[in-house]
Amino acid sequence: MTRTIIDLHVLQSVPPSNLNRDDTGTPKSAVYGGVRRARVSSQAWKRATRRSFHDLLDPSELGVRTKRVAELLADRIHELDASIDRAELWSLAAETVQSATNSKIEVPKRRGATPKEKDETAAAPESKYLMFLSARQLDGLAELAIEGRDDIKTFFKNKDNKARAKEIANTRHSVDIALFGRMVADGADINVDAAAQVAHALSVHKVENESDYYTAVDDHKNREDDDLGAGMIGTVEFNSATLYRYAALDVDQLSRNLGKGLREEEAVTEPVRRAVEAFVHGFITSMPTGKSNTFGNHTLPDAVVVKIRSSRPISFVGAFEEPCKATGGGYLHEAAARLARYVPEIEQAYGVVDEARTWVLRVGEHTEPLSELGTRISLPELVSEVGEEVVHRQQARQVAQP
Repeated sequence: MTRTIIDLHVLQSVPPSNLNRDDTGTPKSAVYGGVRRARVSSQAWKRATRRSFHDLLDPSELGVRTKRVAELLADRIHELDASIDRAELWSLAAETVQSATNSKIEVPKRRGATPKEKDETAAAPESKYLMFLSARQLDGLAELAIEGRDDIKTFFKNKDNKARAKEIANTRHSVDIALFGRMVADGADINVDAAAQVAHALSVHKVENESDYYTAVDDHKNREDDDLGAGMIGTVEFNSATLYRYAALDVDQLSRNLGKGLREEEAVTEPVRRAVEAFVHGFITSMPTGKSNTFGNHTLPDAVVVKIRSSRPISFVGAFEEPCKATGGGYLHEAAARLARYVPEIEQAYGVVDEARTWVLRVGEHTEPLSELGTRISLPELVSEVGEEVVHRQQARQVAQP
């Protein structure tokens, strides 16, 4: 049976910026093709994509990744029963999350605090690591906590009740959990395999980081005897680059992660369609926020090539193994030409020419070579047509299954 894989290939020019920095504040980089390239980590762009979902999807279809999961669950429990005091809310929430995930939930220790200080500044219990739960999972766990309120510890000693907690935590996943997966260190049985894979974005050319020396003036320094120097000085590193970005989405894995559907009254293909459309739109238009106030680097991609495949994902980063040279002062024209030549060559060599439907979103004359790869389209049309193609393939797959 054929698969449904969506490949997204993006060329995007970014002016002086520091989208994603290391522990020293330096923009991340990597050696590829023997030269240093600008790099933006997959984690940075996945988070930017996930944050964009807040503008694209209903909150009920999203999750929250936090150590303060007990506090979130306590809020849900309070909505169901406002008579429960804070200490009991936290106890109910902690026991419920522990039973559902096998993770230890406890009040974080304050370094140097005396027992009295700890008691006076009681905080909500937390997980030792980030926990990713959907809005519907939190709602279900809150209802379960209320059911076992009379003696929550004894309630979850019952194997059936503990199994119910695990089932709630492992069903009705949110779109972001279904796309990007979830790892629970102490509860591997509720891990979720990611449906989306995002590559580290790389510049198509050699990059050297630069440093900006800046000063800040004290607005209230107006007396004659004040020091004439700046109120503050510092440096910030940056680079500029034309990036190749790539992501692959396994629609079949996404469908399995989402389950039969988040809404009982709708077709089973609708949650998948919404998730696919949100991912395509979010990945294309999102931008990591690192140092964005300093550089205002809010660009959109110059070109996007989207392919739906039936076998396996294919990255075209090999087109840029030899770094591009600036032509006419920029890298975009050569990058687009390289990609336009490489795609048909690699597809013909491996016999995958006819399996992929292709769309091209592009801007400007420098991206003209990409027109031959597929149907030229605008972003709204692209999102809609990819969603429709996914629904068609999902329906065909259901008919083909015995």
